[in-house]
Amino acid sequence: MSDIICVASQRSGKLYRVKKEDFDIKEGDHVIIESELGGELAVVKNISSKICGASKFAEDIVKIVGIANEDDIKKFSWLEKKEQRAFQFCLQRIKARKLPMKLVRVRYFFNEKKGIFYYTADGRIDFRLLVKDLAKEFKMRIEMRQIGVRDEAKMIGGLGVCGRTLCCFSFMRNFEPVTIQKAKKQQIVINPTKISGLCGRLMCCLAFEEETRGRMYAEEEKVEED
Repeated sequence: MSDIICVASQRSGKLYRVKKEDFDIKEGDHVIIESELGGELAVVKNISSKICGASKFAEDIVKIVGIANEDDIKKFSWLEKKEQRAFQFCLQRIKARKLPMKLVRVRYFFNEKKGIFYYTADGRIDFRLLVKDLAKEFKMRIEMRQIGVRDEAKMIGGLGVCGRTLCCFSFMRNFEPVTIQKAKKQQIVINPTKISGLCGRLMCCLAFEEETRGRMYAEEEKVEED
């Protein structure tokens, strides 16, 4: 079985577990990992499989596409600058067309044939004219993708009430259901301002803490029985 190592996205700093395969890599090396955009630049943080460990979810492990060379690093930097320009242009067109939507991020495919414009909105938006503006300006396929407030927080990041980087931004790949019952089981005071994250939804860590507390209670009960 291939070793599982830790890498961090060059752009966001988000940690990923990846399969080392047969690549000869060391800590500090730049690699390209698989993503829906055709590849993402990452830095190897730890090559010890004992520290990173294998995830219990197969979808949490991604593959290394290849080792990044200088041209690859420059390409990703160049793409990021193009995305920033596209973001500003799109903001201008949204304002000019008075569309009730909030632009969150722009991402380009590695082959530059398509750009995804992520946004939030309260309802459906008729953005057909906006797409024509973008396609005419950037000469590529344009996809407008509406996301929710939790996805927005995951994409932008920030600090939680604990003072640390948001879990969804730093390491979470998928969201787990979080209900008010999870807080009640932990005997937490139901104060919306204290149990809600930056996105306005219940904090994801409530699910983590419920699992941890469950193990602690189980161990305590076992000790009492012994």
